[in-house]
Amino acid sequence: MAHNISIQGQITPDQVPTLAENGFKTIINNRPDGEESDQPLSADIAAAAKQAGIVYKEISFTGTGLTQQHVEDFADFFNQAEQPVLIFCRTGARSTGIYEAAKKMDLLDD
Repeated sequence: MAHNISIQGQITPDQVPTLAENGFKTIINNRPDGEESDQPLSADIAAAAKQAGIVYKEISFTGTGLTQQHVEDFADFFNQAEQPVLIFCRTGARSTGIYEAAKKMDLLDD
């Protein structure tokens, strides 16, 4: 089975209902709080996701802080997640990196 994912930059709580309308079932946040002063809090996005019926998970790390544990945590959650999945960070680069690392290590179910 091919993965049904979308990777993008920062989302806001007010975008979550539209994501639900577009069929997303799961959101994974790879961006830690506090990187920028105008950045929405993870808790606020999580609350919006819960209200919209979307499962939300934060697996955040800094741009240079990706660890094996992050990749394993991501893969464990991703493999159980209902698709389609939206994965986001500031620009999408970190989210692409963790997804590709999990694939390269053969941690993702097909």
